Amino acid sequence: MANQLTAIQIKNAGDGKLSDGRGLFLLKKGPAGRWVYRYQFQTRRRDMGLGSYPEMSLAAARKERDRWAAVAAAGRDPIDTRQAEREAADVSAQADDPTFAEAAQRVLESIKSTLKDDGAAGRWISPLTIHMNPKIGRKRMSKIQPLDLANALRPIWRTKHPTAIKAVNRTRITFQRCRRMGIPCHEETVEIALQHLGDHVHHAESIVATEWQRIPEIYAQLEDGGTGAKALQWMILTLVRSGGCRGARFDEIEGDVWTVPAERMKGRKGRTKPFRVPLSDEALRIRDQMAEMHERLLFEGQRPGRPITDVAIEKVMNRLKEPGRPHGFRTSFRTWVQDTDATSYDVAETVLAHTIGNTVERSYARSDLLEKRRVVMQTWADYVTGASSKGNVVPIRSR
Repeated sequence: MANQLTAIQIKNAGDGKLSDGRGLFLLKKGPAGRWVYRYQFQTRRRDMGLGSYPEMSLAAARKERDRWAAVAAAGRDPIDTRQAEREAADVSAQADDPTFAEAAQRVLESIKSTLKDDGAAGRWISPLTIHMNPKIGRKRMSKIQPLDLANALRPIWRTKHPTAIKAVNRTRITFQRCRRMGIPCHEETVEIALQHLGDHVHHAESIVATEWQRIPEIYAQLEDGGTGAKALQWMILTLVRSGGCRGARFDEIEGDVWTVPAERMKGRKGRTKPFRVPLSDEALRIRDQMAEMHERLLFEGQRPGRPITDVAIEKVMNRLKEPGRPHGFRTSFRTWVQDTDATSYDVAETVLAHTIGNTVERSYARSDLLEKRRVVMQTWADYVTGASSKGNVVPIRSR
């Protein structure tokens, strides 16, 4: 017999089991309870939880009971069927409403062709992996609120502001691209989060650079060192950034010109070009020294076939108790040019692989000034090695 209970009876009943018939009953305790549907499937009796009382009303419980009774009558186990439906819903949710971590990875996959080494270095996603995922990585995109983003960013908003800005920009890209993919999220979420964080004025600190007058002293101290010291000497002589120098290969050097591949030059993929570096006599001496130690890479690290790391190079500087950083050697050179009038502005900037002029100017002035750079690079090497004193630098630009 079905429909034995009424809403008033349930409200006034004490604790215990209240049966409504056809397998539906309520396990009541105080003002709350739990609806259960008891059925028999293939000689096995099973109890299926339907929901909580009073959140689920008597009418709603009867409707659920009738739904699952029809499933049993069709020869399917209601509990197993419901589990299968939930699993299918989870799969659908993952596809249509991914977590933040899944969405960021999906966006990375869509843009990695524009990143160097297809994003293998992990630089694009690392601000999200390190700072965002621990707080919101498991949240579905549709559930992320501005305060969620603000709380994830707050620990680094003032202490590591440049890193926070990278995380913001990549989060913004993730929301924008997901929105265009049809994933339920709102681009404004990021902008509102920034309002919660408030304004912050970041004063960038320049990388500490060694005074150019001390470069010969530093260079001499590196002479008897290992691979790390030689890599630093190479950086001083060529003035190429750390990543370009650390990955230097012998087959990139032809005669006295080293061509740094585009993928190791600073800049976005597709917008950088190979960069030719004229090598001084001293740089060629370093190359020959390293050829006696390594076969492919000039500065091979402890792991065979892999270049020396930034950390290993920094350790060499620390052992010298030198506050200046490797990247600062480029500043040392540029200041040397300014103080000694060693070469023209265009040549000095090209030595550092800096962009000169606007797009129109560059479309006409296409020379990389290799021959002019060859002269100043040799002059710089002579100064660094002590072949010429700082007081005897002869300006090489036309007067």
